[in-house]
Amino acid sequence: MGPQVAMFSLANKVGLVVGIANEQSIAWGCAKAFRDAGAELAVTYHARAENRVRPLAETLEAPIILPLEVTDDAQTDAAFAAIDAQWGHLDFLLHCLAYCPRGDLQGRVVDTSLSGFQLAMDVSCHSFIRMLHRAEPLMRRGGACLTISYVGSKRAVNHYGLMGPVKAALEATVRYAAVELGPKGITVNALSPGPLRTRSASGLADFDGLLNAVAERVPTHHLSTIDDIGAHAAFLVSDGARNVTGRVHYVDGGYSIRG
Repeated sequence: MGPQVAMFSLANKVGLVVGIANEQSIAWGCAKAFRDAGAELAVTYHARAENRVRPLAETLEAPIILPLEVTDDAQTDAAFAAIDAQWGHLDFLLHCLAYCPRGDLQGRVVDTSLSGFQLAMDVSCHSFIRMLHRAEPLMRRGGACLTISYVGSKRAVNHYGLMGPVKAALEATVRYAAVELGPKGITVNALSPGPLRTRSASGLADFDGLLNAVAERVPTHHLSTIDDIGAHAAFLVSDGARNVTGRVHYVDGGYSIRG
């Protein structure tokens, strides 16, 4: 897939990538890294994004490219059934999904509507639980499951709003799932990038101001890129990380250590 040289191999591994929206997506950075390291991939897309995602998936030579609306159990079942039919097992899963209705996202947490809270939690957190449940029987020889969080889960970040509590729930899910699936050799981890320009992040109020403020504060003076995140994700699904689980891994230039 490109000039990058993998430091480890994912040859003979197969994975599912959920959440590519376009070439700026974190999931795209991860998918490229997985493929560069030798993995074979199944890629899903939201129906409205097919024209952007299918060409990307085809460059990965993905043998499985399917629609997936995570609130539709039938589509989720179909994706995992296709994986079972194609490979008979699954080695890793990347869940890179988040959604909150704009009105609830840009308002105060204490003003959040019940319907907005439920939808944000369903798409951004419980969908990961549903995928873990379906992935478990396919990971008979062990596996690795990843999701994406943000430091707003632990700190009150301006304009992050409702997604802070939602990501906190997601990180707690990572810890509990790691304990429950660990005896089967399945690891569960979250990646927590610093702010970067993605389609989902564009819904945050004053996002450009947030990016500028972060760039000034990070110890490395560099914002995260999707390639940075992909490199770390590829390590976490490799055999070298088979004893690393239940953690939130910050890929943020050190932003999370600043007071």
